[in-house]
This record gives sequence, C-alpha cells and structure tokens, in this order.
Amino acid sequence: MLFRSCVRIEVHAVGRLKSGPERELADRYLDRLAKAGPAVGLEFSGVHETPESRARSPGERCREEGARLSARLGPGTALFLLDERGKNLGSEAFAERIAALRDGGRKELVLAIGGPDGHDPALAAAAELTLCFGAMTWPHQLVRVMLAEQLYRAATILAGHPYHRA
Repeated sequence: MLFRSCVRIEVHAVGRLKSGPERELADRYLDRLAKAGPAVGLEFSGVHETPESRARSPGERCREEGARLSARLGPGTALFLLDERGKNLGSEAFAERIAALRDGGRKELVLAIGGPDGHDPALAAAAELTLCFGAMTWPHQLVRVMLAEQLYRAATILAGHPYHRA
C-alpha cells in the first residue's frame, strides 16, 4: 500500500563525510531507507553537506552555520536537530514522531547534525524536536551512521517489518 501523504526527509550535516567505512555504512542504510520508505510514506531526498564555518568565535560559527541551514528550509518544513543536550527517544517513539508529521500532512522533514560547536540557539528555538543519541558525545561520522540506521529502522517499524524486534 502506498501512502497518499508523503514526507520528504533530508539530512543536513555540517562538515563532509569522507570516503571510508563510515560513509559506506551510512550510504547503505540511506539506500535501504530510499527503497523501503515510499511504501510507508517516507521519501528520502538526500544528504546536504555544508562546510564548517571559519568564523572566529563559537557563537559566530553557530550563527553562520545556522543561517545556511535556515536558508534551505521552506515554509512548513519540520526541523529536528541532533544535539547532545537533546531528548533521548527510543526507536519506536522516533518512528511515531515521523509518522505524525506524515499523517499531519507535513511535506518536508530536515534532520540536522550541527558542527563541532553545536547549533545556533535561534535555530534550536525554531526546531520542533532536538534529539540525542544518549548522554555521550559522538563523532560526527558515527552520528551520521546512527541517524541513517534509525531512519531506516523507522521505516521498518512503520511497515511492521521484523527488522526492529523490541
């Protein structure tokens, strides 16, 4: 069954993920998402990488990186930020949040991985959800892999597929 309502999902990342095992693994999960997602109303539109700011202060860097992301957000786009100070959701709750956007008629979801200094406070205030993958700090390349896997897992949860066995 194909959904009439579909939410387009983009990953926005500050910094570039170089070739190597992390990129291969992230790409593998994102490819799986692209194939499994349409059946449950999720369309993967890709990863947008933006360079780290070269501004002098952390605040200036966050503002510059946040402005680049804000410029890409269309009206009505849902924004989820990944940040170590965010909310720690289980996989099923994460899938439910995405399904709620889809079922509510939202057309776009951007999940943003910030730079080394985090996210601009103004961007954080505009986000619908700020997520973390636990209290520990993770390298960006691993966060990209974990996010890709969780997006694929969300699609399988919504499809009732046995990949997710909680």
